[in-house]
Order: sequence, then C-alpha cells, then structure tokens
Amino acid sequence: MIKKSKNIIIFMPFIGIGGVEKNLFIISNYLVKKVKNLSICTVSKDKKKKFDKKIQFISPKKKFFENLSIRIKYLVCLFLLLKIFLKKKNIVVISFQANIYCILLCKLFNIHIIVRSNSSPSGWSHNIFKNYLYKSIISMADEVIVNSEDFKKEMEKKFKIRVNCIYNPLDVSKIKRESSSTIKNIFFKKNNLKLINIGRLTEQKDQLTILKAINKLQNKINIQLIIIGRGKERSNLSNYINRNNLNKIIKIIKPNKNVYSYLKASDLFVLSSKYEGLPNVLLEAATLKKFIISTNCPTGPREILDNGKNGLFFKIGDFEDLSRKVLFYYKNKNKLKIKTKTLYKSLKKFNFDKNLNEYWKIVNNHI
Repeated sequence: MIKKSKNIIIFMPFIGIGGVEKNLFIISNYLVKKVKNLSICTVSKDKKKKFDKKIQFISPKKKFFENLSIRIKYLVCLFLLLKIFLKKKNIVVISFQANIYCILLCKLFNIHIIVRSNSSPSGWSHNIFKNYLYKSIISMADEVIVNSEDFKKEMEKKFKIRVNCIYNPLDVSKIKRESSSTIKNIFFKKNNLKLINIGRLTEQKDQLTILKAINKLQNKINIQLIIIGRGKERSNLSNYINRNNLNKIIKIIKPNKNVYSYLKASDLFVLSSKYEGLPNVLLEAATLKKFIISTNCPTGPREILDNGKNGLFFKIGDFEDLSRKVLFYYKNKNKLKIKTKTLYKSLKKFNFDKNLNEYWKIVNNHI
C-alpha cells in the first residue's frame, strides 16, 4: 500500500562512488515504490539517470556547484531545503549524512528527520566541544540509524541516544552478475599473488600502508596490487609508487563498470581503513568468496569477520604486520579456504529484502 500523506526528502549533498552512495541508490529505489513523493536533495544531479525515474532531484540549476568544496555543497543543499520547507508541509527528511545543521533546520520547522550515520565516531570525535555539540544535536533527531552492532554500541555509549542498527542490504545477485564480465588486458599475471583494494583514496582509507607492505614483499614473493578508487591521496600514492619503482606490480585505476570483475580476478582483498561504519566492500569481497585481510578498525570488520575467525587482522597503519599477514596467507592459502567458505555462509544477516524492509518500517512510522 502506497502512503500519500508525506513528501520524503533524502538529504545527500554530494553523491560520490563509495559504499554510502551504493546504499543510497538501493534504499531510495526501494522506498520510492512505497511512497508517492520521494526526492533527493543534492548538487550531484548528473547522477539522476542511475535512480528510479519516479525519484525527483532537488538540485541547483547550474552545474558549477558540483566542483566546489564539500562545505559549499552542504550550504547549497541546506538552502534548497529551506526553500522547500517554506513552501511545503507534510515532509519527512532522511539525512544520509549525520549533519547537525540539517537536523537543526528540520527541528526549526518541526519536521521529522531520520539520520543515517556512516562512520564510527572513533575516527572523528576527538574534540570535547564538538562531541558535546554533536551529542546535543543528534539527540534531536527522531531516529538514528547505523549499519553495525558495534557502531550502535559505540554511539549509544558515547552520545547517550537510542540507535537503530540496520545492516547494509547486500545485492548478491547483482554482484555475481556484474562480476561475470571479462576484462581485456587485465593487469594481473596468472602466477602472481593478486591483491586488491577498492575505496576512496583518502587518509581514512590509508592505502599507503598497503603500498609499503607490497614494497617490503616484492623481493620475497611474486605479488601484484590493484587499487580502484578516486580521491585526494591519488597523487601521494602515485608518487610513492614512482619513487620505489613499483609501477610493474601496483596499478591505481578509476572506478568503472568492471569493479566486481577485478575483484573476482583477485586472490585477496585488503582493507586498510583507520575507521569505518560497516565497509560494504568487505561484504562484496565475501560474496565473491575472496579471502580478506583487514585492519581491526572501528567499526564493521570485526563484526563481518567474526572477530578474525573468518579472515586475518593487522594493526592500523602497520605495514610490517600487514606484510606478515599477506606472507602467512601466501604460505597457507589452501588451509585458509575454510575461513572464506564460513564467511560466505555468514552473509545471511545482510539479507537484501529483510534489511530494506527494516528501513521501510522506520520511515513508515513517521509518515
């Protein structure tokens, strides 16, 4: 049954290429089938063609906003929200970023807001004043959603608020379908140990640690690495590769339609993040039955890998530890296959339909 009384607006100032954006795409395309009016407030109107045609985009008319800083993008989208609030009533906002200004704006107009927080506060909440401010404002939200149980516990303990945990909906059939396409002139060579990392090229994702580990291992085993991503750290990573003559064994490529095909062609997925929420990419690697070596960062990897029972952990930022774990996998990969099989079986809790329905239950309570 379609609800008609409320206008649902998803607040997502910038739509990039990461796990958050994948979840935005899946969740919004699901919700639009349940409600009459669903809009996305963003400057990234060029992404509209990826979404259901029934979804409206609230965006500035001029494209130049897409090239401005993230802060400006947020301000533009907050202004667009304000204009909507002044004209329309019966609105529910779903913020895909835990933005305090979006929460304040909604509360000023007595509008229900559902906040989806994406990154563990362990990674960003080191300032006492910011903590107090965030705690005061996040508590005003009508609902707060996170994507892992560890994340939920962390938020509830730190900010003394009630939090809903809904795991990321995992589209297994899509991942398997898209991984079946072939890649011409793939960088990987047949007899090498093939590593892959997929994610934004940022300090948070810390791909430099992987490069240092590969540099240490290159004279011990035949090894190659592909990193798929975009971001501010691209030039720093490329400079390290060039300085250490690693071009023949390490390649950085931009995300494309064949991401899952590259993942399928690899032996081993490495996550080097300093903090996460629930890293989608680990679920995708597990879907394609890839062995995983990850930092034991807050939050997500510990929950996905069952405290290391279904993969290997290394210390955040420690390339020596990572190189030891990669070498251990290389020497014991046949014995470690059982971990990959167990991990694949554990993916049931990330059920696509069940987790989408959990989102609908929360939204439905506010419309």
